[in-house]
Amino acid sequence: MSDTYISEKIVYIGVDDRDIDLFESQYVVPEGVSYNSYLILDDKVAVMDTVDARKLDLWFENLKHALDGRTPDYLVVSHMEPDHGAGVKRLVEAYPDMKVVGNAKTFAMIGQFFDLDLAERAVTVKEGDALSLGAHTLNFYMAPMVHWPEVMVTYESSEKVLFSADGFGKFGALDAEEDWACEARRYYFNIVGKYGPQVQALLKKAAALEIAAICPLHGPILKENLEYYIEKYNIWSSYEPENQGILVAYASIHGHTREAALKLAKMLEEAGAEKVAVTDLTRDDMAEAVEDAFRYDRMVLAACTYDGGLFPPMEDFLHHLRAKSYQKRTIGLMENGSWAPQAAKQMRALAEAMKDVKVVEPVVSIKSALKEVNIPQMEALVKALV
Repeated sequence: MSDTYISEKIVYIGVDDRDIDLFESQYVVPEGVSYNSYLILDDKVAVMDTVDARKLDLWFENLKHALDGRTPDYLVVSHMEPDHGAGVKRLVEAYPDMKVVGNAKTFAMIGQFFDLDLAERAVTVKEGDALSLGAHTLNFYMAPMVHWPEVMVTYESSEKVLFSADGFGKFGALDAEEDWACEARRYYFNIVGKYGPQVQALLKKAAALEIAAICPLHGPILKENLEYYIEKYNIWSSYEPENQGILVAYASIHGHTREAALKLAKMLEEAGAEKVAVTDLTRDDMAEAVEDAFRYDRMVLAACTYDGGLFPPMEDFLHHLRAKSYQKRTIGLMENGSWAPQAAKQMRALAEAMKDVKVVEPVVSIKSALKEVNIPQMEALVKALV
């Protein structure tokens, strides 16, 4: 299990969710997810966010155990998305003297989710404001659109801890034995990926702080090699390729496009491509396909024509990429059509609508099944990509 110890005065009170099947009702999470929450114990006591409604009862048990008879003075709300803000109303009602800390947009959203009168209990903060708990001081920095408009992060200056909201989060429960980067990358590009400029702005703020630990709202607490995690976020949020390599993404109906795509992948490997990854857009996890598209600097799109247009799994994939601001990449095209191939035209139009995306020539055009006549085109495409 991930180490949840922060310090004697900053205590982890979050929960794992191993029962969830789809995070945000769309992302498969085979290793579950964690909902992180923290408690700061000082002259004043601060709760740092709540958790999803699915695990509120367990979270309240953790909270009461950590309080050990004390009463929270503040609830700091960094993000009102329901996987973190579901417990706000229950906590407010349980502790009538507790104040709620957020920015102006936070309180507008609280009012949208709950019928609560916080007029006498709201502590509205803005960029650079500080709140003393005694020996600990909370400093607030706005992080709008990382990935909701009300998001803010909190820096505790005495222990140098950054409470980073959804930043630096990942899929997977804390007891999952898995590489951080893989599921953090899938999480980032699918949930935060559209907002690269906003993440860059937050990273600039963080660069001015001396940080000993990062406490995100999902995934492990980060206490070592912080430069590694920050550099990953810098690469991801600037839309630069993380690795040199080629993703071959194919959408095949009866298997002939699949056969051609796998043949091309083998040819790319034999030509010396640094890394060749392959994804079946009709069966593989779409979120992972999106992740790999951003990870590598080149991609081949292979799809067949369907109803005079583009086979829907490929169209869906390209719409996902555009929504997440896919850019700064090179793409090759392979189409299949038995009588009126249209896939390449459609894929080109969708790809060239994205920023700084270059489509290389030639387009490999197959009629029904891969034939020897297609090999020279494939060889030329390999040469253009490797």
